[in-house]
Amino acid sequence: MQLYDSKAQELRDFVPLVDGAVGMYVCGPTVQSSPHIGHLRSALVYDQLRRWLAYSGYDVTLVRNVTDIDDKILVNSAASFEQSAGAGGEEWWALAYRYELEFTAGYNRLGILPPTYEPRATASIQRMQQIIASLIERGHAYAAADGSGDVYFDTLSWASYGELTRQRVDDMAPAADADPRGKRDPRDFALWKGHKLDEPVSASWESPWGAGRPGWHIECSAMSASYLGETFDIHGGGLDLRFPHHENELAQSGAAGYGFAQYWVHNGLVHVNGQKMSKSLGNSIFAADFLEMARPLVVRYFLGAAHYRSTIDYHEGALEEAEAALERIEGFLDRAQRRLAGTRFEAEAGTEVPEAFRAAMDDDLSIPEALAVLHETVRAGNAALDAEDLGAAASGYTQVTAMTDVLGINPFAPQWQTTTDAPALAALGALVDRLLAERDEARTSKDYARADGIRAELAAAGIVIEDTQAGAHWSLEQ
Repeated sequence: MQLYDSKAQELRDFVPLVDGAVGMYVCGPTVQSSPHIGHLRSALVYDQLRRWLAYSGYDVTLVRNVTDIDDKILVNSAASFEQSAGAGGEEWWALAYRYELEFTAGYNRLGILPPTYEPRATASIQRMQQIIASLIERGHAYAAADGSGDVYFDTLSWASYGELTRQRVDDMAPAADADPRGKRDPRDFALWKGHKLDEPVSASWESPWGAGRPGWHIECSAMSASYLGETFDIHGGGLDLRFPHHENELAQSGAAGYGFAQYWVHNGLVHVNGQKMSKSLGNSIFAADFLEMARPLVVRYFLGAAHYRSTIDYHEGALEEAEAALERIEGFLDRAQRRLAGTRFEAEAGTEVPEAFRAAMDDDLSIPEALAVLHETVRAGNAALDAEDLGAAASGYTQVTAMTDVLGINPFAPQWQTTTDAPALAALGALVDRLLAERDEARTSKDYARADGIRAELAAAGIVIEDTQAGAHWSLEQ
């Protein structure tokens, strides 16, 4: 397998540190507000990678963090108290937890497997302080001389700073994550932020440099080291995190003596009608709203169909296109199951994917090529059914189930089944079956006008009839 390493800026053969095992750290959400479709896309990319690694025989440990202490969380919490005139506001930790639940709900509806570990930043404060103390001791960090309690990473002390994004320090903009008055250089970034009088006491922890809270970047260095070790295989996240977040993670971890991530993987962003999502443009699409626009399975197909490094552009009709693609897969699987039932080729789910599918997935997780193999197998399977080549149809069925299972888009998997309309479908089924029995009787007695009339009556109600050798089959018109 090859992966594109953003640090090396080239495809590299993937060789894990431990044979047969993979440690992967993914930057999870900062739970300051509701998730949008870009958050879903990022989580889905690493779900796809994780599923493929697991299918390929690796024991995968996936860590996806939750940043539950951050400037914006505190700002949004304070705003809630201002809006309510001091009464009925939402504490920062309550706000963070509420949004964390929204993220989790979105992930679950999209069929994203839960991470092996999902640490919160507030549970790793001690490890962060240990790393900061080590950086100070090694000469790569310093406490501000102004008594603010801030601690900064000394970017000029680390010769490799800028290696992830191929930037020279002299070309970088000042770090805007803390008061610059205590910095030796404007590009130095905050490792620890001293407590401010207008911030809640609950959002601060004691430290050797005074009460305060961690900077954003140090959180991920601490959590990845705690759960995966100081050197691990893959670090993933959105393309927008490369600088400054991932650049700073790499610098502080390297300066602390860690080997850190051996491969850096970054996913592309999601645009809406050709424009980047932003509050100023008012074009952000929240995850909960998007998941109501189509079946969650269709949303997963849409967000996961492009190459992970490319930008997805959502436009009118995009979900309909994804729905049509899924219907072709569903139609073949359903048709094959019915035709092969009771024969020696009776359809069974498969686990072996075609070699062309494997090659596509091993080629930097090329989902578009893998989907092309999937749809070609569906086309060939339908042709085999048309020709009554049941052996070829059964082979196609097992391969399609194997590929859709790997991609998490098998429409007949339990996670995509709903029971909310089961009573209504059962009642409808009883009525349709009775009409189909009448139609069979009419055809047997050569009353073709009556038989055609029943078919037309059902069609007018949105019910499609398919006559097969095993009898008539009905389905709701899509």
